[in-house]
Amino acid sequence: MPPSRPTPPAPAPDPAPPDAVRASRLTVHRGHRTVLDDLAFTVPTGRVTGLLGPSGCGKSTLMRAVVGTQRAVTGELTVLGAPAGTPALRPRVGYVTQAPSVYDDLSVRQNLAYFAAVLDPGRRAARRRTAAVDAALEAVDLTRHSEARAGALSGGQRSRVSLAVALLGSPELLVLDEPIRVTPLTCDDAKTTDKAARFHPAASLSVRLERGLVRRSPHRPCTRTTTGSEERRKNSRPRS
Repeated sequence: MPPSRPTPPAPAPDPAPPDAVRASRLTVHRGHRTVLDDLAFTVPTGRVTGLLGPSGCGKSTLMRAVVGTQRAVTGELTVLGAPAGTPALRPRVGYVTQAPSVYDDLSVRQNLAYFAAVLDPGRRAARRRTAAVDAALEAVDLTRHSEARAGALSGGQRSRVSLAVALLGSPELLVLDEPIRVTPLTCDDAKTTDKAARFHPAASLSVRLERGLVRRSPHRPCTRTTTGSEERRKNSRPRS
């Protein structure tokens, strides 16, 4: 019998992608007040994660820390494997604030074109920017209003312009502060499913106030993913 050949080793599995967001001992002080106190949580990639809590408990502060615009942050906070606020993360993270962040004197398309030029500058990128603007307008259902002045739109439409700006560049992480203003709960199931399919590759950290998803502490925010797993700050006291 011919000698048997050794079986080649199995190829090494691809390394797991880094978590979308990971926090440890995260603390934020504002003056003499501690806004976030020793938070620890993980947001996996490819998930939609809700953040719930009463007004003033620090939800927006936490989101600003994640996108790198919050001062006086201590502890560890990584986003897509890099420290939060790292310049290289800017095109990879989309952020929608509570108030629409648009230029009211520009049209919807002009708003998107301006921010697209910031993300992808240069004449050679002109066609790519135009395609990105068209895709973002379609994603938020504002193609028909693309030439309307942003200041003349309804509040909900202006919020969708902000969402369209955040979608430019196909961010890997989408952070939405009070997204109900952007995607109303009155949407039927088909529309909601379609929107979720568009954003499936990105993990989304968002403030959601619908359907009582989790029990919550009176004073601290808590998180919830679509799989049902919850991660709260240690020693929090959920309300029954």
